[in-house]
Order: sequence, then structure tokens, then C-alpha cells
Amino acid sequence: MRFEKEKKLYININLHFFDGEKTEQPTPKKLEKAREQGQVAMSKEIATAILFIFGFLSIKIFAGYMYDGSAELITHNFSLIGDIDSIFEKQYMIELILFILGKIFLVCLPIFIVILILGVVTNVIQVGWHPTAEPLKPKLGNLSPLKGIKRMFSVRSLVELIKSLLKLFFVCYVIYNGVIDELPIIRTLMFMNVSKAFIYVGDLCVDLGIKVGCYFIIIAVADFIYQKRSHIKKLKMSKQEVKDEYKNIEGDPQVKGQIKQRMRQASMRRMMQQVPDADVIITNPTHYAVALKYDKEKADAPIVLAKGVDHLARRIKEIAKDSNVEIVENKPLARALYNTVDVGNQIPPELYQAVADILAFVYNLKNKKLN
Repeated sequence: MRFEKEKKLYININLHFFDGEKTEQPTPKKLEKAREQGQVAMSKEIATAILFIFGFLSIKIFAGYMYDGSAELITHNFSLIGDIDSIFEKQYMIELILFILGKIFLVCLPIFIVILILGVVTNVIQVGWHPTAEPLKPKLGNLSPLKGIKRMFSVRSLVELIKSLLKLFFVCYVIYNGVIDELPIIRTLMFMNVSKAFIYVGDLCVDLGIKVGCYFIIIAVADFIYQKRSHIKKLKMSKQEVKDEYKNIEGDPQVKGQIKQRMRQASMRRMMQQVPDADVIITNPTHYAVALKYDKEKADAPIVLAKGVDHLARRIKEIAKDSNVEIVENKPLARALYNTVDVGNQIPPELYQAVADILAFVYNLKNKKLN
């Protein structure tokens, strides 16, 4: 019987390749930087819808003022028919044109103010107040024909096309239904007084404009959600970018670890240097060691100068032996001191009696040695 050895295909995959995939949400710093460059999640359709609604509404509100101003301008122009010979004079024509433009500006001024305020307010509501001139700076990359072609066939262009078609549909739908409903009255316009016909047509146009703006709100809400998600997706970061940003903000973790290690070592050296000044070392005896000192002029209770377990405990006892510091075995007390008191702090009141007994024993022992 012949057996064929099964062949296996092994593929080496470099997992670091996936580090470049942008899967992480943008950090606050990335969002702030994008904001400073003018990259924000903002829908122009919201401004369009609001301007349609309140723009036409303001026309309805200021219709009387605009009508009076327009009528005054028309009356003034008809009154100039007698000055037909003066139209050939340069100075006369300049004054006439300036008067007409000034009057038109004053008639339209309320609408201009409303539109300006609405434009600023809608943008501030969406992205907050953070003016920047960065988007106005010319970018040579935008002049690339290749990038222009890519933009033409991008998802964003498709979305813009769909929005334009929807807006066209809503405009046609509203106007068609509005005209059909008002068709009986529209047929009688030629028999109406001019002023009444003018007012009726104006009201009809304003009402249709407001209705179109209300339909545009639907597009605006959907577009805002799309712009928000698209903006976040565009700013997504790879795992490596997040790590690099964290390093820039917080510092390199390895460097911070080295600094902490050096600080611990320096603290350990200072602690071990205080062991010779201790009055007594209380031990487990094999696992714990706590160095105590009592100076009634500096503190109301004994202070822990040093403490340690295992290797550090052995080192404390070695220094104590070399410095002739008494070592006393008391397992419960050694554990309690190690677990409840930090280096440099006084012992708690519940341990006063136990420590006092040991210090009294140590002081008596020293006195006997001196005598």
C-alpha cells in the first residue's frame, strides 16, 4: 500500500500589517485638530432648509414694508418721465442709479439681516463658535485633475446627486400640488384688481416656499447623520496612530516606567539609610521587617522609618545588625505594622500598647548594656 504524505501550505502573515488599518475612533485631540483646520461635521442642507422656511416667512412678515417701499420706488420712477431730457446728463444718471440701488437695498434689508443671522446661527448650532481661515487657504493638491476625477465618481458625489434629485422632486411636488389646489383662483387673476392679484400671488409663492423648506428638513436630518458618520469615519485612526498620540501627550510609557523605577530606587535608598537611626526592628522573623523610632520631641507616637518583605526584610535586618539596632520578633505586630502604616507615618493608636512594651524592653536592654 502506498501512502502519500499530506502536503500542507503554510503562509506567514505579518500581523503588524493590520496595525495600519484605521479601526479606532478619533481621539479628542484628533477631533480638535481637524476642527482647527475647518474639518467639521456640518450639513449645508440644514442651513438651506432653515433659510427656505424663515426666509419666506420673513418675506410674509415684512411684506407690507416691502410693498410700500417698492410702490414708492415705482411712483418715483414714473414721476421722472417729465425729466426725459436729463437722462443724457452723466451726473443725473449717477444720482438716479444710486437712488434706485439704495431704495432696493433698504427694501430688501430686513430679508438680508434675517438670512445673515440664520446662516450664522445654523452653523454655530451644528459645530459651535470656532472661526478659522484654514479652509480658505489655497491647496495645490485640489488642482490635481486625478483628484478631481476621483471626487466626481466618489460616494460623496453620489450622495450629493441623490440630494439634488430629492430636492428637485420635492420642489416639483409642492409646486404642482399647490398650483393644482389654487387653479380655480389662478384662472380668475386676470379679472382681479392688480394690487389684490399681486398680494395673492405673493402669498401663494411664500406659502409654497415654506412648504418646500419643511420637506427639505427631511433631507437635512438625513444628511446631517450622514455627514456626522462620514466625518468620524474619515478621521478614524489606526492602533499605531493612537499609541503615537498617547506617547506625545503622556510621554513614552517606557521612559515613564524608567522614571518611576528610578524614583522607587531613590526612595528605597533613602529608606534604607534611615534604618541605622531606628530604635528597634520588629520582624516576622522570616518575611516581614519594620523599623521603628520614637522621638517624643518630633512626634507623639513612634514612626515607621522602613519596612519590607522577604529580600528587603533581610536587607533591613542586615543593616540593623551592622548598626547594633535591636531586632525583636513579634509576628502579629510585624504584619499589622507592615499592612497598616506607610513609611514616614506614625503608628495607629490601637498598636500603641504593643509597641510601647517592645520599646520599654529595648530601652531597658540598652541601659543594662551601658551599665
